[in-house]
Amino acid sequence: MDPRDDIRQFLSTRRARITPEQAGLPAYGTNRRVKGLRREEAAMLAGISVEYYTRLERGNASGVSEDVLDAVTRALQLDDAERAHLFDLVRAANTNRPSRRPAAAQVRPVVQRILDAIDAPAYVRNGRLDILAANPLGRALYAPVFDDATQVANTARFVFLNSRAPEFFTDWDVIASDAVAILRAEAGRDPYERRLTDLIGELSTRSDEFRVRWAAHDVKNHRSGTKRLLHPVVGPLTLDYEALDLAADTGQRILVYSAEPGSPSQHALDLLASWIATPDSAEDASPRHPWVRADLTLSEARRRPMGAGSG
Repeated sequence: MDPRDDIRQFLSTRRARITPEQAGLPAYGTNRRVKGLRREEAAMLAGISVEYYTRLERGNASGVSEDVLDAVTRALQLDDAERAHLFDLVRAANTNRPSRRPAAAQVRPVVQRILDAIDAPAYVRNGRLDILAANPLGRALYAPVFDDATQVANTARFVFLNSRAPEFFTDWDVIASDAVAILRAEAGRDPYERRLTDLIGELSTRSDEFRVRWAAHDVKNHRSGTKRLLHPVVGPLTLDYEALDLAADTGQRILVYSAEPGSPSQHALDLLASWIATPDSAEDASPRHPWVRADLTLSEARRRPMGAGSG
């Protein structure tokens, strides 16, 4: 990945999505050859010369000030994630290597204890979408992702390379776009990280869906939201999540999922928690699902009373 090329493509795609009307400019004529704003219009809105803006959009960010970047941010109506991404790209373009401390590859024991103490599905991931650690309910909730892993479980690899992903993630298209936007933002922060570039190369080679989304240069902050899953054991789930950065561990964040109290999703989570806590279930465990018997069907799981053994 080349930060200068990324600056060029990022700014041109952001400029292309804004019409003169959206920018408060008069649109003269109906045969505009440029989709979105022209460069001179973007420069005028940012209060800089056309030559300066053109140089920046071509990836030459040498000596550009924060004030200019903020002016471009306003002109192109960038959101917080896009503004941060632009600053990251410029910073990377002006240094040989990023100054950011490398993300920790391991989860500290105290973080694992915190995960285990959370009475809800929870896991720790990094910016590459590797799941580095999880509590038992988190592993049970994301069992298909862990089953698919030949190395570290990675949600992006599961989403784009596993045929079961569209069934597991009910809103697969949204999840896929979000995953790429998260990876794109991470690549802006750390464009020289080898494991990240290897993952992007693998997904680009093997998935048309990934390549199309990667070319859009969209970025996103992944802080909170709602996910809908079709779990292989307890069925449909609608869960809210919060993402919490671990300040002492660069690049790591805890994601915690919860259901609306009294909802069918809460009942399904309670059922999943009850089943993985049942000692008898481990005796007849499936090799792929150590928390559920191989012959247990979804209907059987739902009929079984809370806390019941495997019989």
